[in-house]
Amino acid sequence: MTVKRTLAELAEIVGGEVRGDGGLAVTGVAAIDQAGPDDVTWVADPRYAEALAKSRAGAVVAANGFEPTPMPAILCEDPETAIALILECLAPPVWCPEPGIHPTAVVAGTAQLGQDVSIGPYAVVGERSVIGDRTSLHAHVVIGPDVTIGSDCAFWPHVVVRERSEIGSRVIVHPQVSIGCDGYGYRFAEGRHHRIPQTGNVRIEDDVEIGAGSCIDRAKVGTTVIGQGTKIDNLVQIAHNVEIGPHCLLVAQVGIAGTAKLGPYVVLGGKVGVRDHVSVGPGTKVAACSCIAQDVPAGVSLAGIPARDGQLWLRQQVLLDRFPQLHAHIRRLEKRVASLETAADHQQGG
Repeated sequence: MTVKRTLAELAEIVGGEVRGDGGLAVTGVAAIDQAGPDDVTWVADPRYAEALAKSRAGAVVAANGFEPTPMPAILCEDPETAIALILECLAPPVWCPEPGIHPTAVVAGTAQLGQDVSIGPYAVVGERSVIGDRTSLHAHVVIGPDVTIGSDCAFWPHVVVRERSEIGSRVIVHPQVSIGCDGYGYRFAEGRHHRIPQTGNVRIEDDVEIGAGSCIDRAKVGTTVIGQGTKIDNLVQIAHNVEIGPHCLLVAQVGIAGTAKLGPYVVLGGKVGVRDHVSVGPGTKVAACSCIAQDVPAGVSLAGIPARDGQLWLRQQVLLDRFPQLHAHIRRLEKRVASLETAADHQQGG
């Protein structure tokens, strides 16, 4: 279904002002070089003014005071935020199963379903589990026994939620996610690895989003916690007894080892590794491919293996790039010093 909005309507939503034809209607959002007459594009940097002159876009979102444009414009304080709001307005509705239980689904007799719950084909809901109002379970989702799920959640195909997990409201879980499977715990004795029972659970708070293929393990004892508003990218591994604070961002392929703790508003770039039992302070930002091997204070920016001050790491990288030239220069100086010392010894001996 196509959604159409006029520039005047969009300007009101984003708190902006129309320059040009406010009655012009658009149906989509596209990049400058891909936009057509029915699309709105955006410019967040004056450097793109030249590209905008060649664009076929029907309209543009730009910052207040931006130079004249070849198409009508919505002028606002923050084009990036404005275009995000416009995307919400023009996005087609997200598909979900119709309210009700598909004939092929299996729902335990002791399970409790709220109002307008959608249970898709071949989905399973275990004994004594509770599903909140308007939550949708897409095809092949498996909810184990004694699970609680809040309202307005979406679980996409092939999600597995194991026993005793607790999930809040407005949680989005993308395909192939595993929640509440055994933590990775073994004890080595008598020449082999003995499995340690993982008896805890997982708690995911409100407004969390979990990307495809991610795994969140249940605790050995106690609870693995994902804080309110945290957003997890695809292919992220969160081990047993990890505690992640509210509003964190974990980018693809992050791995967090057991019992690590992240404070609120921590940002981990792609492929960041966090060692077990490490604490990361609130507001910390870690560059991609870094490894956190010890406790980190609040509000710092880190990079490297092991992770260190980001500015220090950048300076070290510059020096590493120059190392061959520096090494050659040092060798030349060593030879020169040796030559001078030999000459001085010769003069003293003479």
